[in-house]
Amino acid sequence: MQWTLVIPLKPLSRAKSRLSDTAADGVRPGLALAFAQDTVSAALACGAVADVAVVTDDELAARELAALGARIVPDAPANGLNAALAHGAAVVRESRPRAPVAALNADLPALRPAELAVVLSAAAHFPRAFLADAAGVGTTLLAAGPEGELQPDFGVDSRSRHRASGATELLLSGVDSVRQDVDTGDDLRAALALGVGPYTAAVSAGLLSAP
Repeated sequence: MQWTLVIPLKPLSRAKSRLSDTAADGVRPGLALAFAQDTVSAALACGAVADVAVVTDDELAARELAALGARIVPDAPANGLNAALAHGAAVVRESRPRAPVAALNADLPALRPAELAVVLSAAAHFPRAFLADAAGVGTTLLAAGPEGELQPDFGVDSRSRHRASGATELLLSGVDSVRQDVDTGDDLRAALALGVGPYTAAVSAGLLSAP
């Protein structure tokens, strides 16, 4: 099964505010872009992924991510994360009505194509499925097969909400890179320990002086 991934990205100027204790205001936009570049690059290198649609209105991000091979979908709803994801999935299915789609966070800088393939292979067995984040409270991936609707409900405690909505939780080991999103300095340290992609490595060099 070949998946289309829908990746939402808010304007870089407003991204990653919780990293303020680690990265200055002038650094965070570049860090958010680097996370997205490494996420998109790894996703496009995954054999289970047919294409990637990034939902964003940020001109710089759109240009840089399109250069990597992503399709850019303007955030027409402009009404937050879940509306952007639903819109992106709808745009994908306008041209491919039975396309399996998966929402993926844009802040997975340590993402490994092989681990993403494992998650998507497991998700293919269910109408809807999701993977919890490393903290165990959020969601990093929500998948809907050809007969399923995405029904995204990301945000605080999204793990419990996606489970309550009927999506199957994927209880997998060995897929840490697909779980490790980055919202805080500790998250960034954890991602760096896993091994981040080249964009994040370049921007974060010297950023963290403490282990």
